[in-house]
Amino acid sequence: MMYEEGFVGVTGGRVWYEIYNKDAKGTPVVILHGGPGSSTYSLKGLKALGKDRPVVMYDQLGCGKSDRPDDLSLWKIDRFVEELGQVREALKLDEVHILGHSWGTTLAAAYVLTKPIAVKSVIFSSPCLSAPMWEEDQKRNIAKLPAEVQQTILRCEESGETDSEEFHAAIKVFNKEFVFRGEPDLEWIKAGAGMRNTVVYETMWGPSEFTVKGNLKTFDCTQQLSEIECSTLYTCGRFDEATPESTQYYAQMNPGSEFHIFEKSAHMPYIEEPQEYVRVIGEFLEKADRKV
Repeated sequence: MMYEEGFVGVTGGRVWYEIYNKDAKGTPVVILHGGPGSSTYSLKGLKALGKDRPVVMYDQLGCGKSDRPDDLSLWKIDRFVEELGQVREALKLDEVHILGHSWGTTLAAAYVLTKPIAVKSVIFSSPCLSAPMWEEDQKRNIAKLPAEVQQTILRCEESGETDSEEFHAAIKVFNKEFVFRGEPDLEWIKAGAGMRNTVVYETMWGPSEFTVKGNLKTFDCTQQLSEIECSTLYTCGRFDEATPESTQYYAQMNPGSEFHIFEKSAHMPYIEEPQEYVRVIGEFLEKADRKV
């Protein structure tokens, strides 16, 4: 099981990458993590996809083990699209599958819609392909929470008190319902916290998950999804903040694509149902490989 890690130069700095099962003969799968400004930290279990193919992960510029330049102009989707192309070129990833999770799906869609060569398939895992739709979904999700939690979230958002203790307590209730339904491993969470970069998140998205105030505010590629020609899979959890309704809508906008719900998961099925997740994704990749 050949493992490689290192740094690649991209616009604005260097990004850290790792490749599991580097010498496998199958088509590599490139993993795009969420955020913006999170890291590959929570996705390490996806190396299990590498039984017959290389699995490539990289921390996007600004987070994880990558450089953290202090330049707000770098935190734009077009530069992240350019970065993915630069990573592919540097690592000689001629033919690839792309798996994006959460914000990683926003990046995957923006990248694939530039019509790059030799992308065999794309997987949109818990997708955000329309910032306005995401906002509407979160309003509906918040409305399912206890009344006092709803009031706290709305009040703190309006007053800008998204750093307050009561807002964080309310977010925990939301997260337990729509992000991760398992028991949190506090040591693991603590270790991963330093991998994040809130400046990237707030520049592109905003101070909270629910209202998009950053430069992704108007992002919406739903009308272009029909242009995606490679094999495509849309997945989400049954209780996902990336709702089954929106995920299915995206799939319907992309004729010939596939759609799958992980019945016991919220937003992190790769941790909540790891074996089922790897099985579903693995079978889709094998099928896409067989397509000529």
